[in-house]
Amino acid sequence: MQQLSMTQKQTMTSALRVEYFSTAWMAFEFIVGFWSGMQAGSILLIAFGLDSFLEIISGSALIWRLKKEANGAPSAEVAQAEQRSSLIVGSVLLLLSLYVIGVSGYNLVTHAAADTSYSGMAIAIASVFLMPVLTIKKRHLGEKLTSPALIEDGMCNITCAYMAATVLLGSLLTWLFNWWWADSVAALVLVYFVASEGWEALQTGLGHGDDA
Repeated sequence: MQQLSMTQKQTMTSALRVEYFSTAWMAFEFIVGFWSGMQAGSILLIAFGLDSFLEIISGSALIWRLKKEANGAPSAEVAQAEQRSSLIVGSVLLLLSLYVIGVSGYNLVTHAAADTSYSGMAIAIASVFLMPVLTIKKRHLGEKLTSPALIEDGMCNITCAYMAATVLLGSLLTWLFNWWWADSVAALVLVYFVASEGWEALQTGLGHGDDA
């Protein structure tokens, strides 16, 4: 059982606060994104919202892990729990990718168009600016704690920023030019980020993280 120094405990407290905020934001992002997608008939926003929901799960798992580490829990116990969480999240992300591909393909074939969603664009803009800040903060704290999990979680925020930018671009094209295909095509671009994130999490869950 490893005891943390006073400085490490303070850093751990800061890391937990950042992770609490990050997870709360993901919850807000899920609600706004999913609701906006349902209202506008946008598979792009629905996928963005569902991905945010899965980020809540992974964020909660990281909070649990950080608390365990702060309390001096055996590293093997912590690693096993994180591995199970990664397996679940990775599997669901890959299933989400298949869902988005299927719906987007159907929309392209049937020429189904999404309505403009101002709330969807607003949440995407906010995420584009906020996510890099969280990444920098988590990387800094992760390096101080020697916590690869926290650093990796910060990189997930960068992926979220890319996804938000994709959502914003698709929404803007739909709004400005009324391109019926923009939402579905942007959703297919989003699949790249979702599937990559899912595959990485799945490999971690299967214990192949070091080989991926």
